[in-house]
Amino acid sequence: MNPPERNPARLFAPQRIQITPLPDGSRVLESPDPLGSHARAVGEWLEHWARTAPDAPFLSERVAGTTSSSGATATPQWRTVTYAQAHQQVLALATWMLDAGLSPERPLAILSDNSIEHGLLMLAAQQVGVPVAPVSVAYSLASSDHLKLRGIIELLTPGVIAVGSLSAYAKALQAIEGLHEARIVTLAAQSPASVSTSSGAQPGLHEPKTPNTTEGSVSAQPMATALTYASLLARTDAARVAAAFARVGPDTIAKILFTSGSTGTPKGVINTQRMLCASQQAKAQVWPFLANTSPVIVDWLPWSHTFGGNHNFYLVLRHGGHLCVDAGKPAPGLVDITLANLKAAPPTIYFNVPRGFDLLVQALRQDAELRERFFSRLQAIFYAAAALPQPLWDALTELAIQTVGEPVALVSAWGSTETSPLATDCHFQAERAGVIGLPVPGTALRLVPSAGKLEIRVRGPNVMPGYWRRPELTASAFDELGFYRIGDAVRFVDEHRPEAGLMFDGRIAEDFKLTSGTWVSVGGLRVRAVECLAPVAQDVVVCGHDRDEVAFLVVPNVPACRALSGLPADASLSAVLASDPVRGALRAGLQRLKADAGGASSLHARRALLLEAPLSIDAGEITDKGYLNQRAALTHRADQVAALYASPKADPRVVAL
Repeated sequence: MNPPERNPARLFAPQRIQITPLPDGSRVLESPDPLGSHARAVGEWLEHWARTAPDAPFLSERVAGTTSSSGATATPQWRTVTYAQAHQQVLALATWMLDAGLSPERPLAILSDNSIEHGLLMLAAQQVGVPVAPVSVAYSLASSDHLKLRGIIELLTPGVIAVGSLSAYAKALQAIEGLHEARIVTLAAQSPASVSTSSGAQPGLHEPKTPNTTEGSVSAQPMATALTYASLLARTDAARVAAAFARVGPDTIAKILFTSGSTGTPKGVINTQRMLCASQQAKAQVWPFLANTSPVIVDWLPWSHTFGGNHNFYLVLRHGGHLCVDAGKPAPGLVDITLANLKAAPPTIYFNVPRGFDLLVQALRQDAELRERFFSRLQAIFYAAAALPQPLWDALTELAIQTVGEPVALVSAWGSTETSPLATDCHFQAERAGVIGLPVPGTALRLVPSAGKLEIRVRGPNVMPGYWRRPELTASAFDELGFYRIGDAVRFVDEHRPEAGLMFDGRIAEDFKLTSGTWVSVGGLRVRAVECLAPVAQDVVVCGHDRDEVAFLVVPNVPACRALSGLPADASLSAVLASDPVRGALRAGLQRLKADAGGASSLHARRALLLEAPLSIDAGEITDKGYLNQRAALTHRADQVAALYASPKADPRVVAL
């Protein structure tokens, strides 16, 4: 096998940008390359590959091995569906949805982790013009009050609710009883022989899988009458599905994706077929290498979010690639599942968030076999959703050179659920982390001066028409020129070389002034703080609005703090965080940050407090993807903020310079 192409100059499109000044002082940034023609609907991609590459693998997932009577556990197997098998199941599922009367007014809600069944059910709904709403599993499984889930279901009025399993989602289903008239479908039962399994290291070999038709005894109503996924495959009316698909157009609602929401019910973002198809066409133009190498990705990112569910899922489908569903997560213990999957199915592109790369780098340094497998056919490493700390950037580059003799392109992009998500793409090798690139073909960016920053706004075929059943929010989301107000700020890497790209410059609403009148740029300070406070800090909440100086509430990296403390494994977290080695490392990190800032009051903190209680998803402090909500955390932790600014001796948790 020839070595993979890794030269960014041959992987990506040239860096090109045009800038148009407007009379009000704002500027519009665009790509000079027009957006090419694209599919009418995502179903055209599935039909194409089922016709031209029917035996190519589309979706795979690992299933746990069975335990024998001797207690030995078999090697995990891969279940795989090819493009032809996926299309066959989509036609059957779509037939059932038409029979069940699903419609734009009675959409499909999915409460489940990523799985083959989840993916095919999603595609079937989109094939016949039924909006699908994948709802974050955190609202079902991590929440204690289910308030966000209840609000979502009331807003959706779904005709069908599909759940990963009845047992895991029993409390969630009970919490929403009486709020809907939907039929319940469980995805836990295996599908018929069109889904196959294979043992061994690589997914793709096919053996029939015997279907299960029941999941077990569940007494609660309506769960006792839940349908199984397998039962939905009983009948196919290809002609009726084809007629329904012919009516699907660019403005047909494909998805309703819910943003996290710091308070109240998350907003439902309407994603049309045009948005999804235009976004992938733009990606194909800035990543032309995808036309030559069908992507293979191993991905855990949830399909309830635009990164995993739009950017990654449809990138694979658009290019006839292979998506290996990763049941791991970027968390101690669960990351081991990811590492095993990366060994079994080395990716051509790897997508993750910074926390995931942090754990991956640690593993790559310790495991030579993992390094060799991971980099063996890797062409690009892509990070998004948060800024990648520079030490992680440097470590990934060093590991690539050490393993394959050359760096692997480290790239990123920028956008939101409302932009489906691609708005900018760093389709070139930037000099350092944090560059979000240039506007993609078809997308226009408006940069508006605001409080010393450049507020960025977005317009294009990839931008939402509005929020689901929230006309008042929709009206306020766009400016007078039709640009979506995302609330982010950017700056040029080099004002004299705009083609060098843009840098993310924080959220406009997060920034604040000290009593001196000095502005604090929260986004940039958080990134630098996490770098300087490593390994103690996983994240920081920046405090100081109308105060004399900046201070931090520090979200601890608990495993690192435990290792640093030198205490026994069963020591309490409070004892670990109060230990001299941990407090000393935190103080040293504050000193490094101050030195880097040159003493500027807005660029460092003089005191910090390690948080013992984890961030709360119910309070909105942390999103369901694990990202910090600065404003909600400050509100919920007002007492700890007050402790930060009291005398340091008044609270032993506070570390001060």
